Amino acid sequence: MRFSIWPSANQPWGEILATASYAEATGWDGVWIADHFMPDVDGPFPLETPTLEAGSLVAALAAAVPRVRIGTLVYGNTYRHPAVVANMAVTTDHVSGGRFTLGIGAGWQRNEHAAYGIDFPSAGARVDRLAEAVEAIHGLLRNPRTTFKGRYYEITDALCEPKPVQDPLPILVGGSGDRLLGVAARWADAWNTWGQPDHIAERSAALSRACERVGRDSDAIARTAQALVFMADTDTDPTTIERQVERAPMPAIGGTVEQLRDVVAAYAQAGLDELIVPDRSLGQGTPKLERMDRLIEEVAPAFR
Repeated sequence: MRFSIWPSANQPWGEILATASYAEATGWDGVWIADHFMPDVDGPFPLETPTLEAGSLVAALAAAVPRVRIGTLVYGNTYRHPAVVANMAVTTDHVSGGRFTLGIGAGWQRNEHAAYGIDFPSAGARVDRLAEAVEAIHGLLRNPRTTFKGRYYEITDALCEPKPVQDPLPILVGGSGDRLLGVAARWADAWNTWGQPDHIAERSAALSRACERVGRDSDAIARTAQALVFMADTDTDPTTIERQVERAPMPAIGGTVEQLRDVVAAYAQAGLDELIVPDRSLGQGTPKLERMDRLIEEVAPAFR
């Protein structure tokens, strides 16, 4: 299993770079960046919290951090035309020397669509748009020229040059709904969602069924997932961690090193290929780096 860090874009560039560089130097496998322009109304940060843009961040990290994989978790499809996304992805792949994963999803954060005047259709329409976008991007990244005509997007004899360093550049589709899993089954090299092990096992099985329906080997699609991680220090009251996990706004795991090993073992049993750890639940400064060390030195080795 791969272990990757997810620095929040709601912190200064220097802190993001420091976290990514530390991960690179200490044996982590990847660095992921989310795609938002402002915090969600129901999220952990005040709306006025500065938010750095994902495409610029992954390109900067690709140049500044030399070993780990870099990826978007995930580009919101509603924010950019798929031809623009394809060209952004190729550029970042070249900057990284072939270490970029293009993660894309349907888009979900209503308040930033409203604030920026971006159309926010129904969930079904957003998945339909994503399906067209991923098909178009797949063609642009892998074919000499691409013509695609759908309900939402149309490209004609389009070039996307140069081609990626990687052959192919991996496309990751993020989300857990059944229709979205159908998009992943057709076009994705990797799939991602939030969740604890039981949810990942159930949704992974659903992805396998979706692959069977379209005649694709489900083993060709890597499974990735994330959860907030609350790590007990030597003097932490166990009930404190339990409360943090229970009250977390997103799926969360937590406990001592031994307890976290058990949880990661359950992820491995569910077929997970990569566990992604958001840094926002690890603290700041030295405590965050110390918890990163314990995760990669004391939890990860048993699953590599």
